[in-house]
Amino acid sequence: MRSSDSKKSRGRARASGRVLFETPVAQDQDQPRQERAFLVGLDVRSRRAKGSVTAQAQAARDAASTPTGAGKPGFPAATKSNGSKPTIPEFDADESLAELRTLAGSAGASVVGELLQRRDRPDPATLIGKGKLEEIAGAAASVSADLLLFDHDLTASQQRNIEKVVNTRVLDRTQLILDIFATHARTREGQLQVELAQLEYLLPRLGGRGIEMSQLGGGIGTRGPGETQLETDRRKIYRRVRHVQQQLENVRRIRAQQRQRRESVPVATVALVGYTNAGKSTLFNALTQASVFESPKMFATLDPTIRGVVLPSRRKVLLSDTVGFIRNLPHTLVSAFRATLEEVQRATLILQVSDASSPLSVEQDAQVEKVLKELEAERKPRLHVMNKIDLLPPQQREFLRDDATTVQVSAAKAIGMSTLLEKIDQLLQGDPVSRVRLQVPQKEGKLLAMLEARSRIYSRHYKDGLVELEAEAPESVVRQVREYVVPGHPEAEN
Repeated sequence: MRSSDSKKSRGRARASGRVLFETPVAQDQDQPRQERAFLVGLDVRSRRAKGSVTAQAQAARDAASTPTGAGKPGFPAATKSNGSKPTIPEFDADESLAELRTLAGSAGASVVGELLQRRDRPDPATLIGKGKLEEIAGAAASVSADLLLFDHDLTASQQRNIEKVVNTRVLDRTQLILDIFATHARTREGQLQVELAQLEYLLPRLGGRGIEMSQLGGGIGTRGPGETQLETDRRKIYRRVRHVQQQLENVRRIRAQQRQRRESVPVATVALVGYTNAGKSTLFNALTQASVFESPKMFATLDPTIRGVVLPSRRKVLLSDTVGFIRNLPHTLVSAFRATLEEVQRATLILQVSDASSPLSVEQDAQVEKVLKELEAERKPRLHVMNKIDLLPPQQREFLRDDATTVQVSAAKAIGMSTLLEKIDQLLQGDPVSRVRLQVPQKEGKLLAMLEARSRIYSRHYKDGLVELEAEAPESVVRQVREYVVPGHPEAEN
């Protein structure tokens, strides 16, 4: 992707309110035409001056990049200002606009221009001001833009006011994310969750057009203004929302039944969480040998997948791949995907996956932390997995060190997988592993096969029709062979 971008002549000159253009690129006639998007960002000066966000973010990045690390492992680094409580770093306006560019590409759009407007405060009517909006209208028309993408949430009135001036389709950041989700949802459950989020987003943005859109009745007593089109639309959407919510409730009930069956057996669940495009699906495939779809595009994974993983202690755990998080994840999406994200809430251990090669990893971790708090899962045991270390410069990789709650891996190159499994094994408290000495009759073929599959066997001797074993096994396995534990062994007395 980067190599193709380098062939484009961008002519980017960053300045306050400067419009930047992409040189048009010839497109293959056989390929479907990409929509041409013009990006608009907003940088509020008063917010930057108050928090000095950029300086704080850079300080946190520098601290996180030191060999020893900074802050509590598994949590974003933070800086203190004047002795006050730590400040979580945030994306600055340029970084946020760059992320919007990536989102537009994931939605299938071609970015033909962008503008970053700096203001003391947002304009209540048009967000960026009427004069700047007219400038954008001309710039978007000059590059034949099909739509404007705002890196900001727009109110219904702001969107209408902007569309009147630019005469072009206008989407805000939330609408763009919802569109990407709708494109990538494959299962019926995922499609229902996306539809519910879209309906809840649309509902407060319905605008009636007055008395001329009234629905007139027929017959005496029914003539008059009647029900407006706005009221009709709202009633239809409310009806559809109730229907979708009922179907999702059925999904949640089925998931709860499946979870109860899983929890009746002592099998721990490990959930992968992290910023979108941090490499969760690639890591999931590397650990489980599954074939979950992998893509560098944002939100390539929407539908949850659960697979079994055998740890070095021969304990079996269930690994769950979940939807990626993002800055300012729309609340409607968090609510709609609650059935999916319940896997995170009920997980025994959370693997927080970060992109070690991203200069924004600290800010991304902070956003993941916000979503985990919203899910009330921030206090669960957690292992921080720094992924994509193969993309780091060699001199930086030399200083990487694992610690009690952080592991450095490359899922794409299968680096650090055994260490990661060992760490997961150490952190899981359920079904503890113990060392036992056993004397099992040779005729107990099923028990011997079970021990072979679910325990570490250190020695094996055959004597008088018995198999004498020295093994390390989970408690659930030891219970099944308790009668064959050799008396006098420490584990036999427990």
